[in-house]
Amino acid sequence: MSTRNKLRSLNRTNVAAPAAPVRIVHMGLGAFHRSHQAWYTEQVDADHQWGIAAFTGRSPEAAATLAAQDGLYTVVERADDGDTFSVVGSITAAYDGGDLAQLTKVLSAPETSLLTITITEPAYHLGMDGLLNPESAAVASDAAALKEMWAGSGSLEVEGDYPQLTTMGARVLPGLDARRRTKAGPIAVVSCDNLTSNGSAASQAIQGLAGLVSAELCEWIQANVSFVDTSVDRITPRTTEADTTAVCEATGFDDAAPVVTEPFSSWILSGKFPAGRPAWENAGALFVDDIAPFEQRKLWLLNGAHSLLAYVGQLRGLRTVADAVADPSCAAELEAFWDEAAAHLDHPGLNTQAYRAALLNRFRNTRIEHLLEQIGIDGTTKLRMRAVPVLIAERSAGRTGEGSARIIAAWADFLVHQQEHGARPADAEADRLSDILKLSGRDLTKALVTTLNADLGADTAVVDLVHRLRCSW
Repeated sequence: MSTRNKLRSLNRTNVAAPAAPVRIVHMGLGAFHRSHQAWYTEQVDADHQWGIAAFTGRSPEAAATLAAQDGLYTVVERADDGDTFSVVGSITAAYDGGDLAQLTKVLSAPETSLLTITITEPAYHLGMDGLLNPESAAVASDAAALKEMWAGSGSLEVEGDYPQLTTMGARVLPGLDARRRTKAGPIAVVSCDNLTSNGSAASQAIQGLAGLVSAELCEWIQANVSFVDTSVDRITPRTTEADTTAVCEATGFDDAAPVVTEPFSSWILSGKFPAGRPAWENAGALFVDDIAPFEQRKLWLLNGAHSLLAYVGQLRGLRTVADAVADPSCAAELEAFWDEAAAHLDHPGLNTQAYRAALLNRFRNTRIEHLLEQIGIDGTTKLRMRAVPVLIAERSAGRTGEGSARIIAAWADFLVHQQEHGARPADAEADRLSDILKLSGRDLTKALVTTLNADLGADTAVVDLVHRLRCSW
């Protein structure tokens, strides 16, 4: 008999984990959600009152795997001195994200109090001004389909199958409209993506799209839906087959969906919860009136560092964050960028020096394989938030901004490196980048800088700085 056949099934019969009633709907069922929001909920929901109905993003596979385990999975907290294992049962139900009928049903239920979101930055379809981009092909297509639905009945209610809707906002709107029609009450939307003012981003994706469809629906959302800003942090690399095997051997359960993460976690929230929420603060979440300083600290010092290491590290032939911070050149460039960013993080509660020291310890955890290749995806969107603001702030202060400009230079060289090896950019704006990569020399540098920020692209000194820093890895 194989080892696998000797394992117990991971389900609610074999594990004392009663399924809680669904009061939270989540979009973007991935490893980060399961290591973070679902984990926080598990820590504080001893009475089993806050079950999550989680919907996948692009593929139904994760939902099918979790459904077979009654929503249960193992979280492995991986430290330098060993692993700890815990079973999380806060996900009551897992669904294919394409099941709009089910999504509408659970969103419109009066018991549902929260919609949480982890869909990654590009999926909000925002323009460079932070507003919903109506010229996005996906947004335009969804808006047209929703307008047609509304024109037919004065609502987004359908008989039979829903039309093909691709954006998060469009998938959510039928459920919110059903809440409007049935008077199911208010709801809070909690974005957990790495965006500055992610609550406003969620509002643009949802309410902005509603404004293109129906003034009546838009007004109802404005009065009944709150959008909560958050800053989230927990490094969660992809789970490998070796990780899955190790979890099964250590726990004795046949778990096909474990999550490996670091011991550290952080969740900072700001906003209103009109229908209630779990007591996440009992698991360490922090509720603040002004989240902006905390967002900036995280986006610049953590996420900005990740982007720098992703591009410089890969250009130097390195694989993981731990590899990169162990490289003297990468480490020096990291400190230079951090010095620039920290100069603009002066809120008294931030304690940036301690935060930097803690980040280095986290980055050095060699047992967390945080792949640079994974971090480097969608650089266009990420650098607009992580490198561009620091560069602008430094230039406004009369300094060169070389540390932040180096991230852009490394990104440019990495794109060229990928192209030379026949790889298409792993980016939501891949078509645009592919056209730019037909250029060369300073013209290429200028076009890429302009893609990130038009004003910086028009600044000769900035373009010259980025171009000078290229090819120095």
